[in-house]
Amino acid sequence: MLGHGLSAHRGQRLLPALSRTTSLGRYRMNIGMEQIFQSWGYENCSDEQVFNEELKLAVQADQLGLDEVWVVEHHFEDYSFCPDNFVYLSHVAALTKQIKLATGAVIVPWNAQPLRVAEKAAMLDQLSGGRALLGLGRGLSRREYDQFGISMDEARGRFDEAAPMIINALETGVMEEHHGKYFDQPRAVIRPKPKSFKGRIKQVAMSPDSVEEAAQLGAQMMQFTYKSIETHKAEIDAYSASFLKHHGQAAPLPIMTDITVCDTNADRAAEHAHKYIRAYLLSVMHHYEMMGEHFNNAKGYEAYGDAATAMNAMGLDAVADGYVAGQVWGTPQQMLEGFEKRRRAIGDYDILMIPRFAGMPFEVAERTLKTFAEKVVPELRSWNTARTRAA
Repeated sequence: MLGHGLSAHRGQRLLPALSRTTSLGRYRMNIGMEQIFQSWGYENCSDEQVFNEELKLAVQADQLGLDEVWVVEHHFEDYSFCPDNFVYLSHVAALTKQIKLATGAVIVPWNAQPLRVAEKAAMLDQLSGGRALLGLGRGLSRREYDQFGISMDEARGRFDEAAPMIINALETGVMEEHHGKYFDQPRAVIRPKPKSFKGRIKQVAMSPDSVEEAAQLGAQMMQFTYKSIETHKAEIDAYSASFLKHHGQAAPLPIMTDITVCDTNADRAAEHAHKYIRAYLLSVMHHYEMMGEHFNNAKGYEAYGDAATAMNAMGLDAVADGYVAGQVWGTPQQMLEGFEKRRRAIGDYDILMIPRFAGMPFEVAERTLKTFAEKVVPELRSWNTARTRAA
């Protein structure tokens, strides 16, 4: 996993002479926040408290000038619960002015009708004045699949059949008649009539087949940073090559997502990162049963089976240590250096940060968001970043 390099500068000098050159026509990096709605790790934390705290952060992200807020879809458990991110984002739309609103992601196989996903996306876009971003995902949790009564063996097929239906409907305003393995759809007009979502389709892609699907769909690829930097680079390169092959143009930059702590006090940042980022990893391991054998028997999840085997060989402590090291966190200077180190390894990318998780007090999450927005984001936006990624 990518090391953090905490022995680097602890002062507040801001980085990048090498990254600060700008030129006309260059791309301004998109920088946003992802919200995950955890009560896992918190003492006596009500669902109401979770939503109130996340809403405060979403409004602050808009006021602080972040570009995007992404919202998960999860169900049933303390690990994460936002059962309808379209509903949540519609509320956020009314409380904010300019921040873009992304489903991060809507889990396509859990939504029984592709038509309803297209309608909800069109509705959110209407209510938000064109600020909607549609992020799609396949889902990984056997617990959630079981409670929806859907076999994980069907996940890949359901996603692959439904996603093009949704994207085409948002582009044309009509979901055409369709008769497939999983869906029978009469022709239906989308109302309110959607504006084109071209350039606004995203996909969480954490396995090789999801990487390929994102490229085929023309979606911008989003990854959570939990693999080795070499693996991330290989998957990004594969995405870029496939995107060019299918669309005849360079791929958009990938989006890299970190569980993070940002603090002007280096020692406090390190203490909180090792405590809360590690705790978040434990919540992930529990919810997704990441070291379980069931991935080996679930069609389309073979890559996760291989990862489970590797993690069992490493042991949970080593996995957790590597996970904490692989996230970008620390003082503003340390974070800039971490982003630059990753950039040298994989090329240019857009950024999402997750500030609230795993029992972290709200004041720590709020400090992370404000410090990141005020002291890290301006420097990131000065970087000379490419608009697209060469294959």
